[in-house]
Amino acid sequence: MYRISELAAQLGLSRSTLLYYEKKGLVTSKRMSNGYRFYGEQDLQRLRLLQQLQAGGLSLQECKECLDGKLDRNTLQRRVLQLDAEIEAKQKASSLLSALLGKGSLRSWHQVTDRVAPDAYLDWIKQQGFNERQALHLKWLSKDMNQHDQYMADFMAVFQGLDRWGPGSEEDTVKALSRVPMVPTQVIDIGCGKGVATLILAERTQAQVVAVDNEASALEALKQRLVEHGLQDRVRTECASMTDLPFQTGTFDLIWAEASAYVMGFEKALKTWKKFLKPKGCIAVNDLVWLTDTPSQPAVDFWHQEYPDMQSVSLREQQIRRAGYMVIDHFSLSQQAWANYYEPLRSRVNELKPQMAESVALKDIDREIGIIDQYLGEFGYEMFILQVD
Repeated sequence: MYRISELAAQLGLSRSTLLYYEKKGLVTSKRMSNGYRFYGEQDLQRLRLLQQLQAGGLSLQECKECLDGKLDRNTLQRRVLQLDAEIEAKQKASSLLSALLGKGSLRSWHQVTDRVAPDAYLDWIKQQGFNERQALHLKWLSKDMNQHDQYMADFMAVFQGLDRWGPGSEEDTVKALSRVPMVPTQVIDIGCGKGVATLILAERTQAQVVAVDNEASALEALKQRLVEHGLQDRVRTECASMTDLPFQTGTFDLIWAEASAYVMGFEKALKTWKKFLKPKGCIAVNDLVWLTDTPSQPAVDFWHQEYPDMQSVSLREQQIRRAGYMVIDHFSLSQQAWANYYEPLRSRVNELKPQMAESVALKDIDREIGIIDQYLGEFGYEMFILQVD
């Protein structure tokens, strides 16, 4: 026989818990002549069985039904499914925490977080010690803090020797410039890269041009080209972030942005850059858009990861109007614009495959080329020529 305190000690339970169990009919004490409660060996074993059932995740009521022989298999099956879901969630949590400690890949977590909370996600990256340039590269390219340095080294090994870092052609740039409804005198080329479009802007206008990029090596390549073309007095380079441009309000009458606005978000870029335009100033900006209402699923899946904010032309036009611009004109970049970028890129990837077979960056680029080969036309770059309303 066990007094309540002895039974509690045997089971590792409190006295109040045993009294609650007795109230629920899980166990029954006997009253001795002195008024004390006593429990038998059968009560001890019944409660130990109860603890084993609780370890299976059953509720107290379910445990009682099981002890009384009334629990059916459907209830057990439902609980098994619940436990499986909980285990999966905990495994994901464990994997995430391990990855945050540098013991695994954070890529899927980065992709999901960037999709559901892009601004907070970018701020969080910066809080981890990445400067803005590194944070933007991580957001759009490596998507994994733990592998970022190697990823960017491989990425730059691919792109360093390429003139274009995005789709474009001289014909499309000239076409867009011809649609600008004013004669620019002060132009800024945001995200200029190695300055392929910058040179055209300087050659085709009499404007003073400021070329902005956060990649110093690209600006050095541009400076050499400017000297070769005798344009060094017409173009000034500025190594700065497009999210924090170091210019006064109303400085420019034309903003140029080819394949760069996506970095800070198309709509956000329009709103942020607007203050740098003079009254009735213009902006020529392109963005990757859907050109069909029924794109193929592999293309949807790919761009859902790589550019979650990709939209239709009509939705971009709505955002443009909300940001305070008029659409002067717009057109899709030509097939040649894509070939100018992807054919040299394809050759470079094939050249590097033998020595970089395991490179994640190279595999990502190769996968993108495959999507372009199969589905270009369902999506494309749309050039918008806009004027402050």
